Amino acid sequence: MKTNDEIISDLNSLVNILNDGKKGYDSAAETTDSLELKAVFEKDSIERAAYAAELKAHIKTHGGNEDGNESGGLLGAVHRGWIDIKQAFTGNDNKSILEAIETGEKAAIEKYDGFIADYTDHADHLALLQKQRNGIQQDLNQIESLKAQFS
Repeated sequence: MKTNDEIISDLNSLVNILNDGKKGYDSAAETTDSLELKAVFEKDSIERAAYAAELKAHIKTHGGNEDGNESGGLLGAVHRGWIDIKQAFTGNDNKSILEAIETGEKAAIEKYDGFIADYTDHADHLALLQKQRNGIQQDLNQIESLKAQFS
């Protein structure tokens, strides 16, 4: 069984992932010329910030500090950098933007799934994790649909 500090660390890692997602969506919204995609990206960015705030509040109930990096984690910075580099070569290709977001969202879902599977250690916030994971999955489904549209 995990210690309280380990549980707080797990939740902070999700806060980092959510911050990465927010920054990725912000970057994508600035990059695309499509008003439709810009609206989707801005909505999803706001949603990621709300999810992070929910987790930070829950971390406090565990007596921890929400030390999630507001700028996202190292992997997120690398991923956002990849989006920026790819855009320089593709001329703001919407399909490429959507593919990059798809990769990030799949990684987030994988991380959530790992913590949800560890339900004994995460029982008191399992419903929150499931709700957020399902929201990310819905957004991923929309991104995949949009990717097909922009192909």
